[in-house]
Amino acid sequence: MSGSSTNPFENPDGVYSVLVNDEGQHSLWPEFVDVPAGWTVAHGPAPRQECLDHIETNWTDMRPRSLAERMERSG
Repeated sequence: MSGSSTNPFENPDGVYSVLVNDEGQHSLWPEFVDVPAGWTVAHGPAPRQECLDHIETNWTDMRPRSLAERMERSG
């Protein structure tokens, strides 16, 4: 791992994937770490900044999907 960071989630030179769960929540995930149950790869593997850009563009509502849907039905 290059760079001064020892946290694999913050390595600016690392290769990452963007994961998404059933609630539409996104996560930046190091490429070398297994994808956890309940998550799927939505983008990558790619450089960290490309993955962050993907998250910024595609995760515009931070609410879990179930909450957003419930609020839309009641609102």
